Amino acid sequence: MTRFVVTGTDTGIGKTIFSAALAQATGTPYWKPIQSGLEEETDSETVARLVGVAIHPEAYRLVTPASPHRAAEIDGVNIDIEMLTPPPGNLIVEGAGGALVPVTRTTLYADLFAKWQTPVIVCARTALGTINHSLLTIEALKSRGVPIHGLAFLGDAVEDSEATIAQLGGVRRLGRLPVIAPLTSETLAEAFKANFDLADFQ
Repeated sequence: MTRFVVTGTDTGIGKTIFSAALAQATGTPYWKPIQSGLEEETDSETVARLVGVAIHPEAYRLVTPASPHRAAEIDGVNIDIEMLTPPPGNLIVEGAGGALVPVTRTTLYADLFAKWQTPVIVCARTALGTINHSLLTIEALKSRGVPIHGLAFLGDAVEDSEATIAQLGGVRRLGRLPVIAPLTSETLAEAFKANFDLADFQ
């Protein structure tokens, strides 16, 4: 079964593009549990535009572009953690922002990941600061007993940073998705195939 959670070390680093690439390569449905901010293209809409996989509807769609806990408060929505149960079967789940983003005032995404016990792929930038952010993310997940499948780097190659994070974090490197321009279904598929081994996700 192909079933993974995709989280990251920060917001806006390319988790959605990696999630789309992985979903496309494996033919796996995609699910974003909570979408915050609806004025621009949502993550589910981005994945749907780029790749032809099934998209599960979000459990919550929040208008305010903020952390889910705050967006829900501003929008007057009560997030029920029990509603955040992943659909059965093959699935790529994308979290919001980083692993310690609050879902509610008492629950972080990492807490959900621990509850689900689904292997997590940590997406990390290769830019300056990534060693600290990545190791903190890995430590936070491990401390909660979250199974980590591996690291997916995003951006230009920085060999020392990538190797250092994998070694110190005790997590394997899955590959690195470079900046893709123009970004289309075809170029995304080519980049994933060139930089990742599909067998690592099966």
